Amino acid sequence: MLFPTTTAGSLPKPEWLAEPNRLWAPWKAEGEALARAKRDATVLALKLQEDAGIDIVTEGEQARQHFVHGFLENVGGIDFANKVEMGIRDDRYKAMVPQAVAPLRLNGRVHAFEARIARAHTTHPLKFTLPGPMTLVDTIADRHYGDRVKLAFAFAELLNAEARALEADGIDVIQFDEPAFNVYMDAVNDWGIAALTRAAEGLTCTTAVHICYGYGIKANIEWKGALGAEWRQYERIFPAIANSPIRQVSVECVNSRVPLELLKLLEGKTVQAGVIDVATDRIETPDEIVRTIESIMAVVPKEMIVASTNCGMAPMRRDVAEAKLKALGAGARLARERLG
Repeated sequence: MLFPTTTAGSLPKPEWLAEPNRLWAPWKAEGEALARAKRDATVLALKLQEDAGIDIVTEGEQARQHFVHGFLENVGGIDFANKVEMGIRDDRYKAMVPQAVAPLRLNGRVHAFEARIARAHTTHPLKFTLPGPMTLVDTIADRHYGDRVKLAFAFAELLNAEARALEADGIDVIQFDEPAFNVYMDAVNDWGIAALTRAAEGLTCTTAVHICYGYGIKANIEWKGALGAEWRQYERIFPAIANSPIRQVSVECVNSRVPLELLKLLEGKTVQAGVIDVATDRIETPDEIVRTIESIMAVVPKEMIVASTNCGMAPMRRDVAEAKLKALGAGARLARERLG
């Protein structure tokens, strides 16, 4: 099938699970009640995607408060009791982050709960997202390793163990989210790709990396507004990604100032092309999605295009996110008719 659809990963959480329209939203329940709510929200996220015509579904990150912290909460050596404020993404915005205070280790499985629930409740291909090593390093205060590279490879070891277990759970696509890749371009080439490769080592399922200019939140929108008429950061990192064993690259395309010609640098990779803008509440039309896909076809073979969202939808209004999912499904169907 041409132009299979997916999302970058996250979907808004129901208001009965967590406070809506914000990142790091507090949970509305605790204990067994919270576990049941996470389960129900995961099943609901799958149903919404299937009904919208999404082909490669995710669990919507419903059981995680945040895509990074959801992983860190099951890592030993991390102090969540004494969070500190830190600038992340090169000080683009401030966040309260936990601290690495001892050698890192996994406290058993991290995401088995939601992965197994999702696998049991859909027959669709299932994608699962994990934070990449560089983004983990950039979202935690290091009080132990004293070296970003050492910390990154420590995380890569843990990510690899969890990724292999997720594959055994029946996950079809494992995607590492690396928004930090377009912030620290020199480091990407120096050690970021190597750490990512270590995180994906030995996987036989489809592997992907998501790189983007961030959620549609105020700090990111303001930052993007200061980047000029063309965003060419990817020009410095796409060649290294193309030479890596990662099979797919998720990148924003619609309403982006990234020149589509840069996608040629990803020759040989399947491109999860963002055709849905997560920085606006405006709902794309199927015709608009077809035109975006057609423009991407000028630089990426059509059989190598997956239609996706620019980034995660976690901070969005639920009704807007659901309407955008339906638009994505309808747009891809129309693209198959017109461009197939």
